[in-house]
Amino acid sequence: MSEPKRRAVFLDRDGTIIEDVDFLTDVEQLRILPGAPGALRRLKEAGFLLFVVTNQSAVARGTLTEEKLALIHEELNRRLAAEGAGIDAFYYCPHLPDGIVERYARVCDCRKPAPGLITRAAREWDVDPSRSYAAGDSERDVEAGRRAGCFTILVGGARSQYADADSADLAGTARIILDR
Repeated sequence: MSEPKRRAVFLDRDGTIIEDVDFLTDVEQLRILPGAPGALRRLKEAGFLLFVVTNQSAVARGTLTEEKLALIHEELNRRLAAEGAGIDAFYYCPHLPDGIVERYARVCDCRKPAPGLITRAAREWDVDPSRSYAAGDSERDVEAGRRAGCFTILVGGARSQYADADSADLAGTARIILDR
């Protein structure tokens, strides 16, 4: 009998782990939300893989390059890892149907609310979405997680008729996950 597939938490980035600055384009804008490192550390200690799944239309808009985005993610992970809360992998969608950078201006299956980022990460890391969680601060995050088969949590204090649960912040999200 094969080992059971792994469990993961698929996390939106802006407004969930870091402050939402409306098109983060420089590492200097990076601010980790209070309590996020501790919450992520508790999830890692419980055996969860942690993935960031994020729409990054600034790439298609021409205000951010994929290289600069990689530097932002490297710095975010460096800061989180220093607190025992490193992210296992970052998955992002650079597309936007009406973007100005031609190679990114298209409809895709990875732009949330489509589940493509989650399903790709699950496939690449042997994760069972039905034993995993998707958390983010928007209905599109919830919808992507629901469509991928995850238990969904809306972060930020709003209530959703579509999410399986809601929490004020990432610390509350970790409590929900660890109490299940």
